[in-house]
Amino acid sequence: MSDSMRAMQLVTQGLLAENPLRSVTLDIPSPAAGQLLLKVQACGVCHTDLHTVVGEIHPPRLPVIPGHQVLARVEAVGEGVKDWRSGQRAGVPWLYSACGKCSFCLHGNENLCLEARFTGFHVDGGYAEYMLSRADYTLPIPDSIPDDQVPSLLCAGIIGYRSLRLADLAPGERIGLVGFGASAHLAIQVAKYWGCEVYVFTRSSNHRELATRLGAAWVGGVEEDQLEPLDRAIIFAPSGDLVPAILSKLRPGGTLAINAIHMSTLPAMPYSTIYGERTLRSVSNATYHDGVEFLRLAAEIPIHSVVVTYPLAEANRALQDLAASLITGAGVLLP
Repeated sequence: MSDSMRAMQLVTQGLLAENPLRSVTLDIPSPAAGQLLLKVQACGVCHTDLHTVVGEIHPPRLPVIPGHQVLARVEAVGEGVKDWRSGQRAGVPWLYSACGKCSFCLHGNENLCLEARFTGFHVDGGYAEYMLSRADYTLPIPDSIPDDQVPSLLCAGIIGYRSLRLADLAPGERIGLVGFGASAHLAIQVAKYWGCEVYVFTRSSNHRELATRLGAAWVGGVEEDQLEPLDRAIIFAPSGDLVPAILSKLRPGGTLAINAIHMSTLPAMPYSTIYGERTLRSVSNATYHDGVEFLRLAAEIPIHSVVVTYPLAEANRALQDLAASLITGAGVLLP
């Protein structure tokens, strides 16, 4: 193994047109106690990476290597690691670690831990040939899931699954998915597996075509009147203006979950928009158990991700395509 690796590093946040990620050569890190050294096989491209690169959310330090949907092989294990071995397939999600001691962690809500650290944000992520992970937060990958399917499952899939749960979706209900990118095109497959009727709201003609192909019962724009009121809905697009528009499409007692780490300001709206015991809630990250549970479900269904691949060196172009809604399905970087 060489002593150095290639990576795409964010040194200064900036406009996508300025190609803010820089190709660098760095020393391969060594795993500390409780860590794994991973050889990256593929890394998904996520809207959270996009928000980080352009400065809509701010990592605590720069430079940093983005990327948190990582399929890898274990290259070496740190002291005290017992459940991982060299060569094993591993998945690295957004949640890198949590304190394990606070009330959130003790009740299985480590996604809300105030000391939680996130991959590709607090620590270097998967836009690289090698990376480190915490062994106890790294996900084992079911053997039946092909390599090319894994990256998008590790964030888009897991957070979409959590969003379905926090939207209170029950089998057989009618759910609206607003925005149809990487996360929604996986969430629809779970909802269909649960016997739900899925309405998709998106402007992109390519996304509308994919939604129809994946079994959407209705596809259209937010401004259109759908056939029936929704029991549940999830907003995947980072536009606050969508909130009152979608609440108005919910039945009384329905739930709207917002799946976004960054969102524009929610507009003022009349109380009648949410009256009738409608629920509005955010989705904040995901737990380790969400990942284990979802990967098991993804293998059972099985979920199929539509994948568009890019060489690692073209990470800037991948983010530009993501921002322009030119990726149908999920973008994946290959080192």
